[in-house]
Amino acid sequence: MKLYAIETGHFKLDGGAMFGVVPKSLWSRTNPADSNNMIDIAATSLLIEDGDKLILIDTGLGNKQSEKFFSYYYRWGDHTLDKSLAEHGFHRDDITDVFMTHLHFDHCGGSVQWNKDKTGYETAFKNARFWTNREHWDWAINPNAREKASFLKENLLPMQESGQLHFLERTNNRHFYDELNFEVLFVDGHTDKQMIPIIDYKDKKLVFAADLLPTAGHVPLPFVMGYDTRPLLTLDEKKTFLNEATENNYYLFLEHDAHNEVIDLKKTEKGVRHHNTYTFKELFN
Repeated sequence: MKLYAIETGHFKLDGGAMFGVVPKSLWSRTNPADSNNMIDIAATSLLIEDGDKLILIDTGLGNKQSEKFFSYYYRWGDHTLDKSLAEHGFHRDDITDVFMTHLHFDHCGGSVQWNKDKTGYETAFKNARFWTNREHWDWAINPNAREKASFLKENLLPMQESGQLHFLERTNNRHFYDELNFEVLFVDGHTDKQMIPIIDYKDKKLVFAADLLPTAGHVPLPFVMGYDTRPLLTLDEKKTFLNEATENNYYLFLEHDAHNEVIDLKKTEKGVRHHNTYTFKELFN
């Protein structure tokens, strides 16, 4: 098995929305805001080369939305999914599986693209199986008013219409999937049935933290996103996860942190806190 960090593109989000009820005077210490109150956000995917499988976890925003849509998110930098894949010697047609932690546009937008003449949409990975779970799929295609703007039908329906969509069966809150060769933790605070991959790599456990822990600044328990649909449940899920991660020396891959690729944790008198920051290459290459 080999692991690769895939940079799909950077953007910005409102700092207040990213930290909910936490005052700016606190969250800005770790995630400083610009003059528009926007903070730096990454959309970093993880590529797993495992035998004859090439599994991509999450696909970023993609590039098919309108100029008006992207104007809300202040994209910055020159990273693209195709460029990052090519740097590691891969092409999107090599991808055998796309695992989506959840179906918000910043996690699955890159799974679907315009067709050649821009008359409709097609899947962006023509040889891949797309993985979600039935409960989350149903939640996404019949969205509540709070999440409707995050679940875009053009990101979802082409995967189903192509016949490439597959559902992982959820038997409990944690399950090892042989077809992917990693364990999945199901969490419901951010959105219903978000899936968090836990990957055994050599002598390490790497957790793709997705929106359970978007940045290093979100480690303290009360630092919960305003986007979460069930913030009190997020508190419980974070507490359980952070204690386990600390006790077992997990490394956390931070999909949305533009400045801390991988971190580990430590216990302090104030609770679990961010300990060390690592580049992905120093740990996994």
